[in-house]
Amino acid sequence: MAKILIVDDEISIRRTLRDILEFEKYEVEEAADGMECLVKIQRTAYDALILDIKMPKMDGLEALERIQILRPDTPVIMISGHADIQTAVDAVKKGAFDFISKPPDLNRLLITVRNAMDKSDLITETKVLKRKVSSNAPQEIVGASAAIEQIKETIDRVAPTEARILVTGSNGTGKELVARWVHEKSQRNDKPLIEVNCA
Repeated sequence: MAKILIVDDEISIRRTLRDILEFEKYEVEEAADGMECLVKIQRTAYDALILDIKMPKMDGLEALERIQILRPDTPVIMISGHADIQTAVDAVKKGAFDFISKPPDLNRLLITVRNAMDKSDLITETKVLKRKVSSNAPQEIVGASAAIEQIKETIDRVAPTEARILVTGSNGTGKELVARWVHEKSQRNDKPLIEVNCA
């Protein structure tokens, strides 16, 4: 269940937004000002924040700047009943996901929250894929038989060249492993390896 933090000094706005979002099956927490928001986001990772602009102690724009440092991947939806277009533009320039006027239109709010969730999911998925790619170093070729030694020597000999290489063999013989090692030892090892199964 996606977790959202509502930051607004008006308790009635917080409660209304909370009721709407909980009805839509979001887990919701509240903060009364920017300072409380910063404390909460240091302890908890939220999928999105709904942040008012005019608040005591620390206004929403200042809180937004600090959120961008502490949790740069968390989408922040700014809301305000006092803001003009320039304030909305400033908020988006400082990293806000979107800006909604108070009182918020229910449909616009829900669509914006869903879009923020989609962005959050894409960021998470991208991080997972980058981690997989970076940990995709080929396994070691294990063995000391004459055939394995010949394969290792062939890889060492052909990998540094610009020649095209076709790796053939029966299923399960390690063609993909050989291809990865040829790539790893080539001058193009900093570029992606694109696998094509010719079967």
